[in-house]
Amino acid sequence: MKAEYVPFVENLIELAIREDIGDGDHTSLATIPDEERGRMKLLIKQDGIVAGIEVAVAVFRRLDPTIEIEILVADGQRVKVGDVAFYVEGRIRTLLQAERIVLNIMQRMSGVATQTAIYAKQIEGTACKVLDTRKTTPGMRVLDKMAVKIGGGENHRIGLFDMVLLKDNHIDFAGGIKPAIKAVREYLTRVGKDIPIECEVRSLSDIDLVFEAGGVDRIMFDNFTPEQTRKAVEKVAGRCSTESSGGITLETMRAYAEAGVDYISVGALTHQIKSLDMSLKACK
Repeated sequence: MKAEYVPFVENLIELAIREDIGDGDHTSLATIPDEERGRMKLLIKQDGIVAGIEVAVAVFRRLDPTIEIEILVADGQRVKVGDVAFYVEGRIRTLLQAERIVLNIMQRMSGVATQTAIYAKQIEGTACKVLDTRKTTPGMRVLDKMAVKIGGGENHRIGLFDMVLLKDNHIDFAGGIKPAIKAVREYLTRVGKDIPIECEVRSLSDIDLVFEAGGVDRIMFDNFTPEQTRKAVEKVAGRCSTESSGGITLETMRAYAEAGVDYISVGALTHQIKSLDMSLKACK
């Protein structure tokens, strides 16, 4: 797990535990003796890419550091119906408390990873990479971002704090591309920040304005056609990286990749997904 993800994941696990267990799992407390031990398996019930094993281990360990886990499938591995991802053994109360938290996390992460793998395959053989966006479930973003990476995509930015992205509204409110870029450079100097700058453009002529203002680290072509994208990439001519965004679908993204753009950002990686079906079952 990347170091910058750890605090987000730990906080999310704490919230999930408070949300689900509250003042106690009263069903298990009433029916299962305190020291009774048992074993469960994570059963895959749908074909796809598994993701979230590492986080699941963190959930179990948070509830009981002595729990034993036998991992059979690694994050990013393709799985099919009937596969077992891991066996876990420990106090039954702990296993039951962790069950739904682990499933909620792994089912969604695996759904995101599976979806991402489909998009990544669509542009296989090109130099282009598929990016996620900030269209994520509030509080779950770090898991969505981790799952995108597991599925073969790349992360754009975690939030508003680790990259400057001048989009149409920022540009319009700031009075145009040139004053917006100038203001960003002055701000970053003033506060001592060194983070990448990306600027959205809505026309080929906007690209000239970006470079007249001193350039940026990446230019985003918003709602360009594949042919406009090809011309835009030629106009940038390697002076910075390029990204296509806006209305790009699984069916059209290959054309954008072949136009020479470095990245394609796709909100559907995280906001139009189907969770991968799986369950935790008691076993011997």
